[in-house]
Amino acid sequence: MTTRGDQILDRALSQVGGKGLFVKELEVAMSEGRADLAVHSLKDVPMDLPEGFELAAMLEREDPRDAFVSNEYASLEELPAGAAVGTSSLRRQALIAARFPQLVIKPLRGNLDTRLSKLDKGEYAAIILAAAGLKRLGLPQRIRTLITPENSLPAPGQGAMAIEICCGRPELRELLKPLNHENTERCVTAERLVSKTFSGSCQIPLAAYATIGEDVMRLRAMVATPDGSRIAGAEAIGPADAPQDLARQVAQAMQAQDANAILAACNANG
Repeated sequence: MTTRGDQILDRALSQVGGKGLFVKELEVAMSEGRADLAVHSLKDVPMDLPEGFELAAMLEREDPRDAFVSNEYASLEELPAGAAVGTSSLRRQALIAARFPQLVIKPLRGNLDTRLSKLDKGEYAAIILAAAGLKRLGLPQRIRTLITPENSLPAPGQGAMAIEICCGRPELRELLKPLNHENTERCVTAERLVSKTFSGSCQIPLAAYATIGEDVMRLRAMVATPDGSRIAGAEAIGPADAPQDLARQVAQAMQAQDANAILAACNANG
């Protein structure tokens, strides 16, 4: 199915309805019995699902990092002042603007082929994409540099796929159960809870990224103004089986850094 999120390409996602554009029409198909399940890129799924729907499984996460893609330059650091960088994400825009104020950030929409074509035509010196999408579509060779989470903290759920079903389908939930990856589920639960605390949407430059090692979770998050001039960030470490507690700690630490004032500035500008 092609959704409105795929069709509206002349405006930023944050201006035409945000994450739900990629999800709603698939939910209608499920509610009408035309589909049994929907597979989503989790970062496109709103934090609150409509009544009657649930996420039945989180598949094992692909590479969650952002990818620097360019035909001429090897990294953001190499770009000359005034070079145009394309991104569809306010989060990436804020993080780039904070580190490289001399660059010009331009909106970039369309499917992966369309975005790469715009780069190849010279409309941008470089574009920033999710590494997971390039790898899944067999285009890892287009990645010039993988940007570390320290320099570009991923979006909540980035790199993870989720399967959505209608509630009241226990047989379907049981069928999908083996596809669920527990550590991915724990990580994205923490990330999405931080986002939900701040009403995360495409209108807000927000990042949240969790990793697990030896039953210990590390959760990092940040919220910023689109121009990158104000950023609140925090991290916490704790038991991997308590993602809700970690999300609460990180959100409180960000609120102590005046994250709510940053969000208010975002909403005022939006």
